[in-house]
Amino acid sequence: MSGLVHAPIAVAPNTSSARYAGPLLVLSTLFFMWGFLTCMNDIIIPHLKGVFELSFTRAMMIQFAFFAAYFVVSLPAGALVERLGYKQGILLGLVTAACGCLLFYPAAAERSYVLFLGALFVLASGITVLQVAANPFVAALGKPETASARLTLTQAFNSLGTTLAPLFGSFVILSTPSKSKAELALLGSAAEAYRAAEASAVQRPYLGLAGALLCLAALIAACRLPDLRRTRPAQMQSAPARGASGSAWSHRPLVLGALAIFLYVGGEVAIGSLLVSFFKDPSIAGLPEAQGARLVTVYWGGAMLGRFLGTLTLRRFRPNKVLALHASGVVLLIALALATSGPVAMYAILAIGLLNSVMFPTIFALALDGLGPHAGQGSGILCMAIVGGALVPLLQGTVADAIGVHYSFIVAALCYAYVTWYGLEGSTPVAPKPA
Repeated sequence: MSGLVHAPIAVAPNTSSARYAGPLLVLSTLFFMWGFLTCMNDIIIPHLKGVFELSFTRAMMIQFAFFAAYFVVSLPAGALVERLGYKQGILLGLVTAACGCLLFYPAAAERSYVLFLGALFVLASGITVLQVAANPFVAALGKPETASARLTLTQAFNSLGTTLAPLFGSFVILSTPSKSKAELALLGSAAEAYRAAEASAVQRPYLGLAGALLCLAALIAACRLPDLRRTRPAQMQSAPARGASGSAWSHRPLVLGALAIFLYVGGEVAIGSLLVSFFKDPSIAGLPEAQGARLVTVYWGGAMLGRFLGTLTLRRFRPNKVLALHASGVVLLIALALATSGPVAMYAILAIGLLNSVMFPTIFALALDGLGPHAGQGSGILCMAIVGGALVPLLQGTVADAIGVHYSFIVAALCYAYVTWYGLEGSTPVAPKPA
């Protein structure tokens, strides 16, 4: 997933691209790390589902705990970063995320699902603070006119993280196939030792991730970064006058766009969360979890490729039409997967990653267009709408328990159907009626 939370962008005066090449590289690893950590949830879900013998609904509490942090922490994080400064905010985010990773150790030792959920909330809280603080620094490291290029570069690092995380998890966490209830019953007294060993499989990987986060914090602390001037975002200074009165809530594309963000993030996260279980379904591919996790890399790799292709299509065609085309394509792919089975259904779902690529930033931009001085308020509303990543997967998990993981994708299809409508109709401002 891309860097989702945005803070006002200010640019340090008299910066030199060569001077800040090193700090930019270090900051780019932040985007890689939070993409990597977020996508690791797609591996943790099937793993903990087996360890704790969870229903799909209870397994989706992992995403609920993670994405609820965006809703709870986004606004306090913004105020905290404004008070401490962006560099200190980045350090605080890294240390908090590291603490979340460290909490995986006692959670596994105690075999407590509640502790795992708490660890994920702490981890996501740290990532939220990072996202609030990091984007302005990236924009500041060079000339103002090349800020967008630098942000695009860091988004590529984010996509690289989401692509590599499933591959990493397949080898270090899902290397041992999970056992069914029938197989566990055959183990007898050894079943308890098996469960303990499976729970502990996450300890070393997350200790390593905590160490990487702390090392990155040390690197950031050692970097000399510019002292950002607190200025209003560019879109707040130059936006059209039609957003100059009222509030963000009176702007139709913003309100409908917030729902689009809610449903898009929810649908994207729900699909990614169930991919391993979907590939494991005998009617689809019957793949072991480790092999299915490697296919998740293909899904997120498609999103990375689509992001680069999207930079070309968005320049040539109207963004709302591109959004509608991508979202309707996802609806058609899910319909194909629901109507078929085997390789056809599997590849249809995998292809969704390619179409997901440009949707979030496009919705975000369409929703903020024309807000004028209310752009900051609108951005906060959109960021809080990311809580869809907590609630929609929970709903799809409930449907999966009721009718099976294969047909549960109807939930995601409905989400993307709304995003299609938003691109075609909802993103267009309604002209005020003449008095």
